[in-house]
Amino acid sequence: MSSGHTQEPDLGPVSPDEVGAPGIVVGVSVDGKEIWSEGLGYADIENRVPCKPETVMRIASISKSLTMVAIAKLWETGKLDLDIPVQHYVPEFPEKEYEGEKVSITTRLLISHLSGIRHYEKDMKKVKEEKAYKALKMMKEMMESDQGKELKNKGDKNNEKNDFAKAKIEQDNEAKGRNSKPVKKKNDFEQDELYLKEKFENSIESLKLFKNDPLFFKPGSQFLYSTFGYTLLAAIIERASGYKFLDYMQKIFHELDMLATVQEEHEPVIYNRARFYVYNKKRRLVNTPYVDNSYKWAGGGFLSTVGDLLKFGNAMLYGYQVRLFKNSNENLLPGYLKPETMVMIWTPVPNTEMSWDKEGKYAMAWGVVEKKQTYGSCRKQRHYASHTGGAVGASSVLLILPEELDAESVCNKVPPRGIVVSIICNMQSVGLNSTALKIALEFDKDRSDIP
Repeated sequence: MSSGHTQEPDLGPVSPDEVGAPGIVVGVSVDGKEIWSEGLGYADIENRVPCKPETVMRIASISKSLTMVAIAKLWETGKLDLDIPVQHYVPEFPEKEYEGEKVSITTRLLISHLSGIRHYEKDMKKVKEEKAYKALKMMKEMMESDQGKELKNKGDKNNEKNDFAKAKIEQDNEAKGRNSKPVKKKNDFEQDELYLKEKFENSIESLKLFKNDPLFFKPGSQFLYSTFGYTLLAAIIERASGYKFLDYMQKIFHELDMLATVQEEHEPVIYNRARFYVYNKKRRLVNTPYVDNSYKWAGGGFLSTVGDLLKFGNAMLYGYQVRLFKNSNENLLPGYLKPETMVMIWTPVPNTEMSWDKEGKYAMAWGVVEKKQTYGSCRKQRHYASHTGGAVGASSVLLILPEELDAESVCNKVPPRGIVVSIICNMQSVGLNSTALKIALEFDKDRSDIP
């Protein structure tokens, strides 16, 4: 454990037993300083290799946030226009129609999953049924909540009536549930494309997986999370930068001092690389099958450590906050991305969803929850940005909780100010965002004890 924090706060369930993972690594930084990084459980069960801070794992969709940095750099230098059709950069991607009408896909729409390009599920009908089912479920929950409030407001005199009415609502809902057929949706890990073993030489070649498929909706009208959209973004980056995608990303990793972050390939010897696991149908732990992620470097193909992810998170936080400190400290270095770029990246986009926290929206390769408080002395929603990841045999999260700053509080301080939490584990389908947020809030509460 790194020094600098005298007492660890009570962080709740972060052990591998609790999350159902063979191994897990947690890292925390406060105001840019890494103060806790620790591995729990095993990186390799067969050889009894324990997890440690240097353990390298699949970071899955956090790769999207890294790819966004490449896009932002090209946009800042005028080499990439976010709002022109993608065919300007990648003519190999065919022009699209939706319901007989010619439509345009832009880089901006791809970034926020508004393009209409499919994810792993190829059946458009299933996807639309699932979206309709989710919308109906949300409406039902809202209606039940409103009914509950009305009943409560009638006071204690009508307790018996209230209880009866509540029971009636529950009974009706149960009956509706029995009579309606729920939509059976395959999760990502039941989709064949997640287990591709084919090696693609470049981003243009990997477009063949989906470029001729129909759009699921008119671009800009709906949200559909799509890793394939980021495969197209990788091709755009190649054309706009003049570099191979991986070469351009390695340049960025070097500048961000993320020296342990690389694309996942089977052949190279990568020190401290973990093995990856899954439970089979009998709930026995087994090794994951071999997969080749070359078709989705940009959307989910990188390996990293918690330490590198903390560096990345702090670089983003610094760029976001440095504008607030300029008047009090003129000697500050510029951020890796400009403040206005970071504000754009962390601004929630209309028509989007943040699946790992329903309070938030998707922005530009980050999920963002905005600051909100409806009632005095009641629940306060903190502003934070995060991205989760789910890959074959791996789960991850990177969460950034900025300090709440005003003009007075920036005096005698330097950015970044806030908590960054990264968690990686070698088991798929482990939800880590709520745990990361709890950890961040505990350290934020405890920051008075940190010098």
